[in-house]
Amino acid sequence: MKLALMMSTLCIASLGVVGCSSTITKPEDYSGFLKDYSQLKEAKSPSGVDVLRWVDPKLDINKYSSVYVEPTQFYPQPKPTVKIPQSTLSGITRYYDQALKRELGKNLPLANAPGPGVMVVRAAITAVSSQTEGLKAYEVIPIALVAAAVSTATGIRDQETDLATEAVFLDGGNNKVIAQVVRKGTGRPLENDSQVMTANDVKNVVDGWAHDLGQSYIKLKAK
Repeated sequence: MKLALMMSTLCIASLGVVGCSSTITKPEDYSGFLKDYSQLKEAKSPSGVDVLRWVDPKLDINKYSSVYVEPTQFYPQPKPTVKIPQSTLSGITRYYDQALKRELGKNLPLANAPGPGVMVVRAAITAVSSQTEGLKAYEVIPIALVAAAVSTATGIRDQETDLATEAVFLDGGNNKVIAQVVRKGTGRPLENDSQVMTANDVKNVVDGWAHDLGQSYIKLKAK
């Protein structure tokens, strides 16, 4: 019993640093952005991260000659705060758009609008909440600043930046859903609970998401 308690405490103290918590989004954390979550299955992303994913088994990826990336949105729409101002929120969605276009554009021409032969990418930054006993989210939807890694010397808690994404891929000709993915990640830790978060603090997460989507397309194309 004491050993289990010790391991639990150790995991909480190092949350995100050694990966004690699951990277799979729980059903209670689904945002409602996707119309149907029932077909999602656990899978490994090209970079080896656990995600929830569904791909239409009848998908013919070769029918798409270009890709249209819709402007990324927050779902639900958050209110700016002192620690996460509007400039940060806007910067995150703007960077997500750029990253998706950069990675998907390596393999498909970018389209200006949906249409026949166009694959449409509709992505959102969604909510993540802390379920860990004793840890508190300083900011809630859609980005959680989670208190972790308590410093015994100073009593100061580092702040982790957690966020999630849900994305749906559509046939631009008939608006049919051809694939979906749900995943989350942890950005660069902030020094303390008064530091203002910027888009730079989560660029590593967004870059990883976009890179994996680009690599997923390559794998589907190779089948």
